[in-house]
Amino acid sequence: MAFKGDLFKKIFAKELGTGLANSINDLRDKEFSGIKLSPEERFALSNFDKYRITILNSQENEDHFHQHYRQLQVIANLTDWHEFLKEEYHK
Repeated sequence: MAFKGDLFKKIFAKELGTGLANSINDLRDKEFSGIKLSPEERFALSNFDKYRITILNSQENEDHFHQHYRQLQVIANLTDWHEFLKEEYHK
């Protein structure tokens, strides 16, 4: 499973002007709006949620938990949801 730092590198390495990809949070907004998600989109959401829980549960103190929680918020807002279709997130 990729470490969240690798995801940050991917996010900030993208060239400006290529447009923003749909993020995990965009999928959540879509679902909350009553629009049915495709099986692929649901799978990506499920994989992100598992990844998020794994990262947060592995923290040993409250400060680290909050730091990782904030980083996961950025990932959910900026990372293309297709990233979470990769095999490394659904092992």
